[in-house]
Amino acid sequence: MEEQRRCTAFRGTTRIASGALAQVALEAKAVLDADESAPILIFDDATSELIEVDFRGVPEDVLKRLNPPPSREACAGASGQAAGEARRGPGRPKLGVVAREVTLLPRHWDWLNRQPGGASVALRKLVEEARRGDGGKDRVRQSQEAAYRFMAAMAGNEAGFEEAARALFAGNKERFHQLVEAWPPDIGDYARGLAGPAFEVTSRLAAPRQ
Repeated sequence: MEEQRRCTAFRGTTRIASGALAQVALEAKAVLDADESAPILIFDDATSELIEVDFRGVPEDVLKRLNPPPSREACAGASGQAAGEARRGPGRPKLGVVAREVTLLPRHWDWLNRQPGGASVALRKLVEEARRGDGGKDRVRQSQEAAYRFMAAMAGNEAGFEEAARALFAGNKERFHQLVEAWPPDIGDYARGLAGPAFEVTSRLAAPRQ
């Protein structure tokens, strides 16, 4: 649900709130109510994507727009699904499996269907093996992208921005921290937090095996 998103709000270069989106939105609104010209930006803590919030009206109006009621079609679909589950009776508990279309060549389907458990089980095993085998590369990439996205939005005009970006993607933690230290404290702290997972994994991969 939308209210579970973790995010951080900045007023200019100052961090004013961190936490669930609903909480952060209300704190940001309080700042805007006191100063409607305050420059407010809210970032998703996982991706650093900007979160747009409509601050018009009273706090209750803001919260309602964050969590709009489900459409009648969605309610009807949920009711139909519940009825279908009731007709099927007791079975295995839901595992959060999501059905989506996968396009493969006939020979790929033939191979999958011959695997123990069928195509779905085989695909899930292949995905898990790929995730374990990437050595943390996905985590590094996601951390670097989130850190750079935030830096470009909030520190693009700061001294050493381009060199800090190069240090980020090169895995040079010491140089990155040295450059970020000169930025406004809240900006630097948030950037270091976003980049932390990338440096952690890179350092672990570079460490000699015992």
